[in-house]
Amino acid sequence: MTSTRTPSPLRRRAAAGAAVLTALLPLLAGCGAGGDDEADGPAVPPDIAAAARAKVADGGTLTWAVDALPATFNTFQTDADATAQRVAQATLPTLFTLDERGRPRRDPDYLTAADVQQRKPRQVVVYRINPKAVWSDGSALTAADFEAQWKALRGKDSAYWAAHNDGYDRIDRVERGANDREVRVTFDKSYADWPSLFTPLYPRSVTGTAGAFNDSARKELKTSAGPFRVEGTDTAQGTLTLARNPRWWGDRAKLDRLVLRVVPREQRVEALAARTVDLAELAPAAAERIMKVNAQDKEGSDKHRVPGAAPSSALPSGPPSGAPSASRSAASGAPSKPASGPASAPAAGSASRSAAAPGAAPASVRPSGSSAPAPAPSKPSGPGRGRPENKPPNRPAAADVQALRGLVVRKSLEPAYTQLALNGASGALTDERVRRAVVRAVDRKALAEYVLAPLGLPADPAGNHVLVAGQPGYQDNSDAIGGRDPKAARSLLADAGWKEGREGRAPGAKADGKAQGDAGGKAAAAPARYKDGKKLTLRLLLPKGPGTEPLRAVGERIARQLDEIGVRTEIQQVDGAGFFKDHIASGDFDLALYGWPTGAYPATEARPVFAKPQPAADGSLVVEQNYTRVGTDQIDRLFDQASTELDEEAAQDLLARADARIWAAAGSLPLYQRPELVGTRRTVANAGAFGLATPRYQDMGFLR
Repeated sequence: MTSTRTPSPLRRRAAAGAAVLTALLPLLAGCGAGGDDEADGPAVPPDIAAAARAKVADGGTLTWAVDALPATFNTFQTDADATAQRVAQATLPTLFTLDERGRPRRDPDYLTAADVQQRKPRQVVVYRINPKAVWSDGSALTAADFEAQWKALRGKDSAYWAAHNDGYDRIDRVERGANDREVRVTFDKSYADWPSLFTPLYPRSVTGTAGAFNDSARKELKTSAGPFRVEGTDTAQGTLTLARNPRWWGDRAKLDRLVLRVVPREQRVEALAARTVDLAELAPAAAERIMKVNAQDKEGSDKHRVPGAAPSSALPSGPPSGAPSASRSAASGAPSKPASGPASAPAAGSASRSAAAPGAAPASVRPSGSSAPAPAPSKPSGPGRGRPENKPPNRPAAADVQALRGLVVRKSLEPAYTQLALNGASGALTDERVRRAVVRAVDRKALAEYVLAPLGLPADPAGNHVLVAGQPGYQDNSDAIGGRDPKAARSLLADAGWKEGREGRAPGAKADGKAQGDAGGKAAAAPARYKDGKKLTLRLLLPKGPGTEPLRAVGERIARQLDEIGVRTEIQQVDGAGFFKDHIASGDFDLALYGWPTGAYPATEARPVFAKPQPAADGSLVVEQNYTRVGTDQIDRLFDQASTELDEEAAQDLLARADARIWAAAGSLPLYQRPELVGTRRTVANAGAFGLATPRYQDMGFLR
């Protein structure tokens, strides 16, 4: 078997939190980097209890649950995680934030202008820094900070332990413009995703030398330039405290402090109830506990309302008007923020491909949020069928009724999707016809409804590998391979030489090749397929650990769907810690379920995920992040062309063509966009499920 290896640190993606992390950024006005044409399908809006700053109290401390304290505050290092990304967003310059459709928008707190001023013979971008912008030590943000960061990340000096050099390696020079507050960047090769660069921006005291870059921001972040600054870390208590930055020149932060507290996911509902945290990402089962209490309270208020008054369902209680509901059609996915169980939030620098969860990909390659699906909706029952007639279903546990009052679940969809990965270097799946048969057998719509409908979220299957619904350029390209069609799938298997039964027909099979017998209300399993005396059996890899049970349920549904075409599956669960490192990255699987993020810069972020694996001089295979090991030269060319195309519509067309070819290659099957469920106190404002947008930390707080 050919050995595989990942590229050197300079070619790997930086750690991301989110997906999820990737991947949580604010709604700011300003000049956008792209057009405003409607995407194919609406985005699910953020659900953050949006409130005008005048309605948010001044002061207070908000405590936010996280998975872990950061190993480093330098987000361009390989071990940066979702928490590091969150800290960077609150404390360091983010030159372009993302709006609710995931579009880059210039942040006027940092830049008064940023434009492509020349395209030929070389692309030239000029940044004009806000003259009020200063570091927390009182020094000004200048062109020297940009130049130092470029030199640290361009990949020419291996002394810098950088995780990637995306985009920085295309720059020829960074220089002072008309004054210290103007930055002129000249590119060797055109770069469409230039707004992704210099975010977060570090002071030259961190990036100016290799020693400073590698070590100075690992345990502390002395200098900041955001609404908050790092006040301190208490490893014994598992807390990291951000305090209001007195030198911040923008809108003054509403909160005195923002505390990030490590809380295991299975303990977060209790932590919310005990008021030890105010905001926490939840697994679906945990979110359901809170939603049951809210549903009961709503039912009671409707029952006793004054005749003629509007029912509570019509009042603005719970999620704000703009929040997604079961009756509002939309779609979107992360981070986490690839992930498989409960995950965290996304983004490394600005390109986020990361997640933290049992079975999630390593932070340097993964997305954010929870990929674990919700429980299946219960079937209607009448008298004598599970509960007495007229008794409301889904009653909350008695202990939850009082404890969880005052809490609410904010809901959106992450910029990430859960996928079925097909290992193109493994056994029968090396044959594209077999991979296509597997894809044509899976009912993506049914799986999306199983996961998302019980949460009141749009249940559309994901239709794109590089974008989610609502993002500019999104379109469903799944027609490139076709929808669910078991008959076509069986024909593909037959063409590949996989016949029913050892002699071409299994005992008990009808002439049409379908198994006889009662299917028990479900599609019958077809006779097993054989080739050269070997049965077609695929190993489906799933993570094992807290919160992964619902993902196993999705895997079991996929296994039953494959049974219908004669493909047998063996489900194998492995400990979350080794899911990616020991199995996915090394190619030790046939099929696998995990999440993968999308981002605002797909030409840069998606290319290593779908790049054709290349042989190395030592005989190993360089797969970058393409763990399915399926790729083509044409896909690579289309990504390369898109990354240099400065016309947005033309770039989107190139990405759509690349995505159609990814579908046709049948290495990755997007299933559904990942739900983002955040438990919070009802008094928390401007925080919750951010969807595709960047949080605006200075506006977070508590209602007056």
